[in-house]
Amino acid sequence: MRFGVSVPNAGDATQLVNLAVTAEEAGWDGFFLWDHLQLDALRRPPMHDPWVLLGAIAARTSRVRLGTMITPIPRRRPWKLAKEIITLDHLSAGRVIVGVGLGVPAEAEYGAFGEPTGTRLRAAMLDEALPILDSFLCGEPVDHDGQHYVVKAHLNPPAFQRPRPPIWVAATLPHRKPIARAARWDGIFPLSSQGALSAEELAKLVRTLDPKEGYDVVTSLKVGVPAADLKEAGATWAMDGPTGPDEPFPQLYARIQAGPPAVS
Repeated sequence: MRFGVSVPNAGDATQLVNLAVTAEEAGWDGFFLWDHLQLDALRRPPMHDPWVLLGAIAARTSRVRLGTMITPIPRRRPWKLAKEIITLDHLSAGRVIVGVGLGVPAEAEYGAFGEPTGTRLRAAMLDEALPILDSFLCGEPVDHDGQHYVVKAHLNPPAFQRPRPPIWVAATLPHRKPIARAARWDGIFPLSSQGALSAEELAKLVRTLDPKEGYDVVTSLKVGVPAADLKEAGATWAMDGPTGPDEPFPQLYARIQAGPPAVS
């Protein structure tokens, strides 16, 4: 099991880049940023573009995997997102992992900008966009005339990784369609209405998925749950991050600086 750091794209931009450098030095395997425009329209934390930050992080690191957890594709243009991913993949010499999903909260991230907030519509857009993104990352021509996207283009270059960077899909349990969507790609980041899954819930999901070799099951480290239990349940990645919206940055920094937990 690998260990990653997953933090909001909020706060001081330089601190976030330095945190990623610290994470690599401390032995973490990946560094992931959330992808929000507002996150909280009332508290209004300072938000930064995650892909710009990841480009800066790529220039200052050499080993950690980099990506977003998660990018809401329905509020993005898949071809523009493909260019961002491909550029980061080349800058990092093939260290990108692409986390995707619908994005929440819908009103703050979509409705505030006149974008549709309906879950079914956004799910349909995500399902239509993913094969387009896949083809662009692989360097293949796209000739697509769909309900939400019309594309006739052949982008160059393809991603640095072959055939492309891994795609992880967020899924909220117990809904079946998001799980089925994630099963079609390279990994799943499952959540419940209460947040991260317990080791027992995770093990049940893994039995249901019966994932192929190389498929990633991503979960979050939880206080009081040994990392070894998550590994036994079938997790291939475990993420640490803020314990809550009010956790002081120095406390988070100290935990990341201490390195990932040991797994027997």
